[in-house]
Amino acid sequence: MNVREYNRSAWDRQVEQGNRWTVPVTGEEIAAARRGEWGILLTPSKPVPRAWFPPLVGADVLCLASGGGQQGPILAAAGARVTVFDNSPRQLEQDRIVAEREGLEIVTLEGDMADLSAFADAFFDLIFHPVSNTFVPQVRPVWREAYRVLRDGGLLLAGVTNPVVYLFDCDLAEQTGTLKVAHTLPYSDAESLSAAEKQKYAEEGSPLEFSHTLEDQIGGQLDAGFVLTGFYEDRFENEEWDVLGKYMDTYIATRALKAPGLAAR
Repeated sequence: MNVREYNRSAWDRQVEQGNRWTVPVTGEEIAAARRGEWGILLTPSKPVPRAWFPPLVGADVLCLASGGGQQGPILAAAGARVTVFDNSPRQLEQDRIVAEREGLEIVTLEGDMADLSAFADAFFDLIFHPVSNTFVPQVRPVWREAYRVLRDGGLLLAGVTNPVVYLFDCDLAEQTGTLKVAHTLPYSDAESLSAAEKQKYAEEGSPLEFSHTLEDQIGGQLDAGFVLTGFYEDRFENEEWDVLGKYMDTYIATRALKAPGLAAR
């Protein structure tokens, strides 16, 4: 199975179904961002601290695997020069819709988050990468490419899924409220789902997901050459289906610096 092609189609379907992460921001939100009143999410609920961002006016920003007409338009309205890079044409279309509606300049480009060869070295000041690498089989190439395309002193803001989420039978938890250990980690939908389950996923437009170890998520950033300068945890708020989230935070946000002169290991 070609995971990238499958998930491209699945996320296009998610746009059609109105997934919360595909619904464009409103004109009121853009107007507020132009006044300097804005907040965006890396993880499900907590806005990213404003102190995590560099000055945005004139900054070159890559919204990595971040289509959907949400973060990119807000950052553009706040004064950044924004490129949105995403695997889903329909997600990118949401950003173009907002840009045209609000008179924003946003570059949209389709591609694989692990392959940023479309961009030169040291091209961006900031990369904004919300929880999305759960949809690719390998995450370390994402960190290496992010490091390459950032300028010295540039920042990577990333949201990741705590791999503990994938230990459990999510369908059983949603149906009964019972947490049952069902999988070994790291987990892969591509390897663990039966043929019938994959067919059901395809019919429903459900993307394939992959857990990544914290060694790859956090250690991978460090091994790419980044210095971690910020960290917080988050969970969905008041979601009945999110049984594990009633007991612990299930998402992580990191702020990582490409320090001048620090070579990748």
